[in-house]
Amino acid sequence: MAADWIRAGKVTVNGQIIYEPEARFSLRDARISVAGQRLTGQARKVLMLHKPRGVVSTRADERGRPTVYDLLPSDHWLAPIGRLDQASSGLLLFSNDPEWAQILLNPDQHVSKTYHVQIRPPLPAEVFRHIAQHSSLDGKPCLPMQIRELRCGGKTQWLEIVLQEGRNRQIRRLLQGADAEVLRLVRVAIGDLPLGNLASGQWRWLSPDEERLLKP
Repeated sequence: MAADWIRAGKVTVNGQIIYEPEARFSLRDARISVAGQRLTGQARKVLMLHKPRGVVSTRADERGRPTVYDLLPSDHWLAPIGRLDQASSGLLLFSNDPEWAQILLNPDQHVSKTYHVQIRPPLPAEVFRHIAQHSSLDGKPCLPMQIRELRCGGKTQWLEIVLQEGRNRQIRRLLQGADAEVLRLVRVAIGDLPLGNLASGQWRWLSPDEERLLKP
């Protein structure tokens, strides 16, 4: 995210490194570079990636694990719009417009995120309905969420969970609190934008019509 890039010393304005995300300057004549690449007045681009499991959502990893940037085009500077943990997969967005990305990430915008989650053992309906309406994490109430059963077979169950906020490992922590183990967690949509049939590890640019599906 834009603030993280600034704090990491990757952003320069007129040749000077900026460390304070709240720094103010005129954009009219400013020369802004990120990670050594000059930003221009180019049109906004948004990229969608089907993140595979086992890949981390950072630009570089000190432990040498594969990152999402290993899968992306190297000739574009792109900021991540949110994250998925290493064990999760599915829809992840990137943009060359960090200000627009920050707006999309603002909790006040309530841009929904939809997940398909496989758990073991299955939970009774009254349990996941309670999670949907009466959950809290770290002493703070969670916004109401939508949870419904997709299918249940034997020892496992698939749920669809729609969140209106993005707390750290929110789904995993809530389900763990109900004594359910998360086997798979896949983000299948952001707002009204679906992952669709994009194959794991593949990416593509969004069309303007698809970008509009992300508006809250």
